[in-house]
Amino acid sequence: MRRGRVEREGMALLTVLLLTAAMAAVAVVILDDVRFSVRRAVNAESGAQAQALAAGAERLAAARIAALRDPAARPAPEAWRGQTLTLPIESGAVAATLDDGQACFNLNSVVQGVGEDLSVRDLGLAQFLALGRALGVETGRMAAAGDALVDWLDADTQARPLGAEDAAYGGAYRTGGVMLAEVSELRAIKGFAPDLYDQLRPWVCALPTTALSPLNPDSLTADEAPLLTMLTLGGLPTPAARQVLTARPAGGWGRADVFWSQPALAALPTSDETRAQPAFDPRWFRLKVEVEQGGARAVRTALLHAAPDGAVRTVIRRWTLEE
Repeated sequence: MRRGRVEREGMALLTVLLLTAAMAAVAVVILDDVRFSVRRAVNAESGAQAQALAAGAERLAAARIAALRDPAARPAPEAWRGQTLTLPIESGAVAATLDDGQACFNLNSVVQGVGEDLSVRDLGLAQFLALGRALGVETGRMAAAGDALVDWLDADTQARPLGAEDAAYGGAYRTGGVMLAEVSELRAIKGFAPDLYDQLRPWVCALPTTALSPLNPDSLTADEAPLLTMLTLGGLPTPAARQVLTARPAGGWGRADVFWSQPALAALPTSDETRAQPAFDPRWFRLKVEVEQGGARAVRTALLHAAPDGAVRTVIRRWTLEE
């Protein structure tokens, strides 16, 4: 009888130990869940604060843009283009970089029209090809890429000589038939292999307009001379374009007629449309904001547009770096 009692007590002790172990395991799981919930809440709060700081930096950039549009107060390009302003904050910093958003070839300018009613613009396509020549891209390869780009954007289904309409893409894949929203869309277009994309990427943009590339010669740097070569369809070689930009007056040219009157440009056979193309009133700006705050990091990139009435609005906003 004593032996049976001992066995029952042993079983009871074993049961208690098992229950204790199970409760301890449950407690660990609950504590881990609480710990992760707290961490998620802290991360969410830090992320929200970082995003709010990025939004504040965007508003400051808009104010800076308004000042840059005053010709009398506008600094030299090297004084503001690509310069990073870093603001220390509690537990981190905000870094904002503003740059000229129109110092590039507008990919959407190879077509003309609005909405989905787009057709080839010969001058825009010719400037695209001229940019390729200035960058050393093989002529045939650039021509094929240009035709494919036009076919991707235009409204018709008739392929250009070197282009690609719906039939050139597999399965349910179709051409866009509308303007590009991002340069990275080139990767989906026939002919834009990774090496060509990488070569063109620093020189192109996708402005939300089919207007010819609104270059501002007063803000171009000497290293961006190929863009003037593009503008003149190769009439102004890149070395000569570099000299033109290096010799720019301290206050800039200010007007298209003054710019085109330079000896290196005056005799070039340029069309009236090309001569009206330079935009000395800056309208498009690129912004990159990086926020480090409380262990959280937020990146915001944006394209901002300054309207003729002075209002600055954000046209494109991304929570990522430009590709």
